[in-house]
Amino acid sequence: MSQILITAGRILLGSGTHAEDGAVLIEGDTIVAAGARKEVLAKAEPGCQTLEYPAATVMPGLIDCHVHLAFDAGPDPVTTVTESDDAALLLGMAGRARQMLDAGITTTRDLGDRGALAARLRDAIADGTLPGPRILAATAPLTARKGHCFFLGGEVEGETEIRAQVRRNAEKGADVIKVMATGGGLTRGGPAIWQSQFTTEELAAAVDEAHRLGLPVAAHAHGVQGIADVIAAGVDTIEHCSWMTEDGSSDLREDLLAQIIAKEIPVCPANHPNWRAFADRVGPDKAAELFAPMRRMAERGVRLVAGTDAGVPRAFFGGLASSLEFFEYLGVPRERIIDMATSDAAAALRLGSQVGCLAEGYRADIIVVDGDPLADLGALRAVRLTIAAGRLHVPEQAVLRMA
Repeated sequence: MSQILITAGRILLGSGTHAEDGAVLIEGDTIVAAGARKEVLAKAEPGCQTLEYPAATVMPGLIDCHVHLAFDAGPDPVTTVTESDDAALLLGMAGRARQMLDAGITTTRDLGDRGALAARLRDAIADGTLPGPRILAATAPLTARKGHCFFLGGEVEGETEIRAQVRRNAEKGADVIKVMATGGGLTRGGPAIWQSQFTTEELAAAVDEAHRLGLPVAAHAHGVQGIADVIAAGVDTIEHCSWMTEDGSSDLREDLLAQIIAKEIPVCPANHPNWRAFADRVGPDKAAELFAPMRRMAERGVRLVAGTDAGVPRAFFGGLASSLEFFEYLGVPRERIIDMATSDAAAALRLGSQVGCLAEGYRADIIVVDGDPLADLGALRAVRLTIAAGRLHVPEQAVLRMA
């Protein structure tokens, strides 16, 4: 199996470590060596393919922990889903997966689709039939009757139905179980975003059944009570965690925050790539109020991981760099932000020994970007090359720049 040697002006190895004038050596879908150029060259076979990027940065592939490939990011993605047959929906999902690869995203977690289509797409990407990132698929999210995203097919009531739906999702190939602990803004006529959809006991049943099958649980939770319930139920990640109250304000509870920290529960805010437009729309005072809980969680050291909620209205696929800049706006150091989209995200998804770092034995998920993201996160928009499981992919925007 032939080797590929990639050299660059700088290498971000992951977990806050980097090297100037470095290199990465891959063979097949695995990293053979990474670090200082001289040390890596010593392990390279004579005549191996060499890719040189003297003014660029090589780093681990990005991880978007929260997307919905079935949604098209248009003004009404729900109608698009409900009016599309499986073939049309799957075709659109494949195109959106490629957009993510163009943006340097090599792993993503799809947190809710219809008919286990994301699992089908995952398998087609894994066997090389289609280009795209590695997908962790949730299949149909568990929700209350006519609850948030009920149209995806995961309506349940009571512990018996909850356990049965978890088993059905597992049989359809789910990598993770998604549960809608509260309402959301996407479902017309559904529960309000702050309202709880399940009791603590029902959520605990979902967690128990999922863990029995070896699957983690990701909980959509906007409302304060819903956040309290998912913590008590023992979920593996909390999605959004926006601390919403009935009057539309945010109310971060320090006692619950202390539990999140003590239990080391990763939180994926899934902040919209177009967050700046939202801030402009609501005004600086309201934006400061709504962003304050996220700033507080960052300051307290909550295990925040990157996600975009791509697929909901105007949350475009491949917009991870924009979402990451939100954390810079909050005052989070760039080095930590990059870890949120690489090593920390990998650990949250139970992939910490496989991806998120450039090290011997890790999967060859690598990107090359112009500039230095430690100096300017905008460099993450200038992806020159994506390598996913050892497969080289030149992004469309890079092709256009070379033309």
